[in-house]
Amino acid sequence: MGEWSFLSDLLDKVQSHSTVVGKVWMSVLFLFRIFILAAGIDKIWGDEQGNMNCNTHSPGCKNACYDRSFPMSHTRFWVLQILIVSTPTLMYLGHVLLVIRSENKLRRRRSLEEKVGKYGLLKAPKYSDEHGKVQLKGILLFSYMMQLLFKILLETAFIVGQYFLYGFILMPSKISFSEYPCPAPVDCFISRPTEKTIFIIFMLAMAILSVFLNIMEMFHLMISKMRKMKKKRKSDSSEMYCMDKPNQNSTEIVTNC
Repeated sequence: MGEWSFLSDLLDKVQSHSTVVGKVWMSVLFLFRIFILAAGIDKIWGDEQGNMNCNTHSPGCKNACYDRSFPMSHTRFWVLQILIVSTPTLMYLGHVLLVIRSENKLRRRRSLEEKVGKYGLLKAPKYSDEHGKVQLKGILLFSYMMQLLFKILLETAFIVGQYFLYGFILMPSKISFSEYPCPAPVDCFISRPTEKTIFIIFMLAMAILSVFLNIMEMFHLMISKMRKMKKKRKSDSSEMYCMDKPNQNSTEIVTNC
């Protein structure tokens, strides 16, 4: 698990700058993908090629059979999947840290101006507060939505790519090979096919759940922003109505309700 600590620390920093659904996605990534991958899957796969049994001892036949059926080990495929799918989130974290750093500099400059008696020359920070808490709006909201979109596309590409890379979803108990350097059609038997099938289904289900959570988070953000805009328009129209409403007892305009 130590080799994942650096990635875990970086992704943990995103927790404070994401939504509730984003925190759930992070928990799924940590507990059900990184932890399972680091704790158990690698031991189950192990030396997969060495554990294969073929009904021939022809030199190079087992190597060719394994290479044709498994261009990449499942464990390395999942490691690559987690790293690439996490990249948009890490890029969003970098954007957030740049915004916080820029606005902290702005706060220091404003405090210096206030000390010398100058006011209003610099704009107030827009995206973050003094504690580093950011608000998802403007360019940060766009950045957050884009990283969600890229995660959905990348996760879907890996789900589809897994089938095209191996040619199967469930781990077969036997694979056949009849090309060079095998002298005749050869059957090679895979160790622990049922156990490997269970983990393949589990990791595939976690990838599908990840896509579902990202889609749900996008809709959650869009609906919440639409509600805020609707509420703001309703408030503005109410204020305009109150300002223009005539007083029934005089000809003056009532300025408030």
